[in-house]
Amino acid sequence: MNRQPSIFRQRGISLTALIFILIVVALIAMLGMKVVPTVIEYKAISKAVVAARDAGTSVREIQLAFDKSAEAGYIDTLKGTDLEITRVDNEFVVSFAYEKKIPLFGPASLVIDYAGTTAKAASRRVKD
Repeated sequence: MNRQPSIFRQRGISLTALIFILIVVALIAMLGMKVVPTVIEYKAISKAVVAARDAGTSVREIQLAFDKSAEAGYIDTLKGTDLEITRVDNEFVVSFAYEKKIPLFGPASLVIDYAGTTAKAASRRVKD
């Protein structure tokens, strides 16, 4: 009969659970800090590819325009010669693909495959 009302009972998280949660949050933050720069680089590459396609009238001009944009944007992952440039319907389509390996700890690493193209969405659909 010495029961305390439920509003006076102690509630909360144990020290062990708090440490576990902090470790999980730290691991997620560490992963995010390593992945976000690669995503930003991918976005910069995509913009540089579109700008190069719009600036060039030949394959070599597109490659040189991309190299200039890449140098200005501190892009070291791709070169102009790595771009796949094709002509579709009297228009250049520039595609690229690369993988980024991010070392995590010890022998563990994360590999992300990035790919992009300037092709219109309608031409990417598979026709039945």
